Amino acid sequence: MSPATPAPQSGGAALELLVHGVGGATPESMLDDPRTVRVTGDRTAAVYRRGEDLDAEEHPERYAARPVPEAYCWSNLTSGDGARALWLLLLPFMVANLAHWMRPPAQGRPGLVRLYGVLVRLVALTLTVLLAAAACEVALDLTAWQCAATTACTDAYSWLGFLSADRGGWWSVPGRRLALAALVPTALVGLLWYLSNRTWSAYEAQRPPTGYDAPVVEPQADTEAADAADPAGPVELRPALGRPGFWYGRRLVARLRAAHTAAGFLTVAAALVTATTRHDAGAHGLRTVLGWVLQAAVAVLAVVVLWVVCRRGRSERRLDLRVERALVSWLPAASLAVLAFTAVHAGWSRPGWTSSGTLPGDAVFGALTLVQGGLVVGLGVVALLLQRPRRDPRTALRGLGGPAVAMLACALGGVMSGGVAQRVADWLDGPAGRGSARIGPPVLLSWQASVIPVLLLLLLVPAALLAVRTVLDARRLRAAVEADYDAADEPDPVRTGQIAAGRARASLTDSAPVLVGVVSGATLFLGAASVAGAWASGNVPGRAFDGAHPAIASLASVTQALGSWMIGFGFLLFVTWGRRAYRDASARRTIGILWDVGTFWPRAAHPFAPPCYAERAVPDLTWRMSSWTRSTGGRLVISGHSQGSVLAAAAVWQLQPATRSRVALLTYGSPLERLYGRWFPAYFGPEALRGLNRTMHCWSNLYRSTDPIGGPVRVPAEDGRPAVDAAVLLDPVAYGRTREHPLPEPILAHSDYQADPAFARCRSALLDRLPPALPHQRTDTVADQGSSGRSSG
Repeated sequence: MSPATPAPQSGGAALELLVHGVGGATPESMLDDPRTVRVTGDRTAAVYRRGEDLDAEEHPERYAARPVPEAYCWSNLTSGDGARALWLLLLPFMVANLAHWMRPPAQGRPGLVRLYGVLVRLVALTLTVLLAAAACEVALDLTAWQCAATTACTDAYSWLGFLSADRGGWWSVPGRRLALAALVPTALVGLLWYLSNRTWSAYEAQRPPTGYDAPVVEPQADTEAADAADPAGPVELRPALGRPGFWYGRRLVARLRAAHTAAGFLTVAAALVTATTRHDAGAHGLRTVLGWVLQAAVAVLAVVVLWVVCRRGRSERRLDLRVERALVSWLPAASLAVLAFTAVHAGWSRPGWTSSGTLPGDAVFGALTLVQGGLVVGLGVVALLLQRPRRDPRTALRGLGGPAVAMLACALGGVMSGGVAQRVADWLDGPAGRGSARIGPPVLLSWQASVIPVLLLLLLVPAALLAVRTVLDARRLRAAVEADYDAADEPDPVRTGQIAAGRARASLTDSAPVLVGVVSGATLFLGAASVAGAWASGNVPGRAFDGAHPAIASLASVTQALGSWMIGFGFLLFVTWGRRAYRDASARRTIGILWDVGTFWPRAAHPFAPPCYAERAVPDLTWRMSSWTRSTGGRLVISGHSQGSVLAAAAVWQLQPATRSRVALLTYGSPLERLYGRWFPAYFGPEALRGLNRTMHCWSNLYRSTDPIGGPVRVPAEDGRPAVDAAVLLDPVAYGRTREHPLPEPILAHSDYQADPAFARCRSALLDRLPPALPHQRTDTVADQGSSGRSSG
């Protein structure tokens, strides 16, 4: 890469701000110089220059022929710490959070928009309850209730001996065993609260600069805030990503964190109080009355949690600086207090109480599955109503991307929770399986595991069709490849086939909605079938079909065994990836790429999702552009690759009009339309991208047919402005050996866009189109830039 390619010979001071893409990059590689200096920022995210360019503003005469290159490095926001590989375990929460941002665009329909947000937040809440219930299943049911009551199990695991029912110790009473085991899910919920609060301090607590916080007006349907109307009056029309409060979600995260933490504690309390009240049923006395009181307290607090989650969503029109201290502090504390009382109540002496079978209350898994399915169906109905007035054929799944992804989040949560329960049950049941009662999870988890092989078989059909289509497309594209390179006279079948296959494979990205739709639809249907089978038979699939046709009975047994292995293997795979990424820097970098894409959006649905790095990166870029243009009066081109182009566009949206008029946007390998426009149409749809082009001075986009991620942004020429998309770049740049390229050129696909000569030409053209630099204002420029840049971090 060569950012110092000469630019126009006129126009005055110019700055090129480079933003890297997924996976991160070093400032040395971005600036093509081993001697780089941090201009502003910290170790997490910072702007760098080459050492020789550090005093560029003091000597503008040196840069009349080229722009000053700067590199913004943000990779440590997502993949800099090895411990962050453990975020893989939070994948269902991250996927649920993405569903919030996938709603179709809406104008004048605030009720449906609010309902969509409420349904997504409720889906996210069920995932927290599912996680706490899975922890209770492992600690309370499998370990304290079933294993501790089995002599073979406690003899095999000596560390459980003090809980053994046969030894008659103080902890051998079922209620006391349950109370002690409740420390495990309680600690898990507390850990999630701690991680969310810690990342809040590092991300959401970073208040954005207010230099571009001007009163705005936008369609009221695009915000869930109750105070959508602006009493100050409208002065500028901004899309969602340009609103002052979009990248500042501290208050909502704090509210949701309090509600989800309380929900986790209440789930543990409900497991305890359900077991004790089931035993105390029919009895009289203080112990029974306290059980009723505790049940009522759990129910009341659960209603409060639902009210908090449903009450309001994000406030984007302005920086929401209010803090609801009372709610944030007392709701988790009150839930924890109720949990403590239920633990004390469970430890009450109950002579003759023995544990057998599964723990009472295991039907919660079936209820959660039904609730999640109902919420997803309702979300789909709302999405269709929002999409109907303005249907865009490019929108993924015709506007049903959000419900489909929400269904995938529920499926991931089920696989992870069921995998943990299945592996722990097999581990505890290993030495105790012969000659004693089996230790096993609830029947529903076995049914859900049994449908996994069926789901994988269903996936083979679209996968095979896509493979065949890719082969056919590669053959069809051979003629187009030879025509593009004018190679009809001396064609090379091998070279042509390589290029055509690269283009065909890159087009597979556009087929992702088909796979997502098939998986989510099949998951919804098979999930409902597993609930029906579990409740109708009351037994695992292998035994539910006893007496049926031998082929059917064998198939049920095989799918149960295979599904049990797969669901356990899936969880172990997550743990293995996390451990490997913790120790291996290259694996950590690969996993970090997942979070570069998945955590761009603020935490609007689930507070335990990995934090949003854009809440730091976008204000950083916005304030850097504002401070530089204000202090120098010069021109600026912000150059973003891949995910960096999304950050660059979001930062330009946040600029004031006066600053935006001095800024050009250059995107390359950009997923702005191909991924974000199709899956997040309310924020990156056709109208939003056309509006961005109209409100800024100039914008150009470079892409290749072999790029599986980047593509055209499809913003046409209008109002005298040229089309944003440049002519598609040839990849490779040369078909065979030429004098300019004596060695075979590689197929670059998504990488090394700056190595293409078209990049320098496009950047020079953008700088030419910007207005000349204003007269240089002699101020303490370096100090001003440094303080401005650091104020954003």
